[in-house]
Amino acid sequence: MTETETRTLHEGTQQIRGAVAETSSVEDVFDDSYKEKAGPKPPTMLVWRNIILMSILHGAALYGLVLLPSASVATLAWSVVCYFISALGVTAGAHRLWSHRSYKASFPLRVFLALANSMAFQNDIFEWARDHRVHHKYSETDADPHNATRGFFFAHVGWLMVRKHPDVIEKGKKLELSDLKADEVVMFQKRHYKLSVVLLCFGVPTFVPWYFWGESLSVAYFVPGLLRYAVMLNATWLVNSAAHIWGNRPYDKTINPRENLIVVLSAIGEGFHNYHHTFPFDYATSEFGIKLNFTTAFINTMCFLGLAKDPKKVSKEVIAARMHRTGEGSNKSG
Repeated sequence: MTETETRTLHEGTQQIRGAVAETSSVEDVFDDSYKEKAGPKPPTMLVWRNIILMSILHGAALYGLVLLPSASVATLAWSVVCYFISALGVTAGAHRLWSHRSYKASFPLRVFLALANSMAFQNDIFEWARDHRVHHKYSETDADPHNATRGFFFAHVGWLMVRKHPDVIEKGKKLELSDLKADEVVMFQKRHYKLSVVLLCFGVPTFVPWYFWGESLSVAYFVPGLLRYAVMLNATWLVNSAAHIWGNRPYDKTINPRENLIVVLSAIGEGFHNYHHTFPFDYATSEFGIKLNFTTAFINTMCFLGLAKDPKKVSKEVIAARMHRTGEGSNKSG
């Protein structure tokens, strides 16, 4: 290694440490001191309520596919709008804002993202962010809620069909979550979550096409309601499953998360996953700005409008140094 390369690597490492120190209170930095307990694993306990509800939802979504040709163009367009709104509630909201604090959002923007998150119906922001921080801190271990080493199905949806591993619960209780508890929007949504889900995930998507352009109730309920919801769920789950199993690792070949183009497209920018787990504090979750990244474009627009500020970004020098040190040698993403 030349003197210039050595100096660049050292400076990059220092910048990474500084960025990690700045965000360490978020507790999204991998903890390599954790050791899985020796001995037999605890028995798998099925959560039949979730199994039944998931089965009913996906059956209803298949019926929504049957009704799809009957839906008007306006209803199809509305379904897409609901998809993107609910997706932003997860990606720009629960994930990048509240889990990683990768940028700051004004009160009106936080209210919008909380409402969008209720439309997504993936647990309230507090629980979502807590579990996601545990996922980053103990990725691919027993303390990871959707540990991908247990297979695609478990990482995708199976983890919601069984009781959490005791280590997930234990580590989640030890996290520092004062920032979430201090956010009045997060706590308000938590208190009124069930009602907000009924209204925003199912009520509004169904009511709008039925009331404003006379769509039939069945099409309005099953297409922008249940079909849109099921597709959004699976797009998010692909980040936990496919993006931890298939793809390349240009930033860190020692970790499971991958760059997966299909997940990038379906989850509006969340599939640059090897990058994200390498630099979890970066608001863009990739080094390519808004390229194929609708969520980053949305955050940039909010910053332009003065509704968001202080987006955290990793410098090109730090990225290059990390790729040189731990990457697999591929500079292509996805």
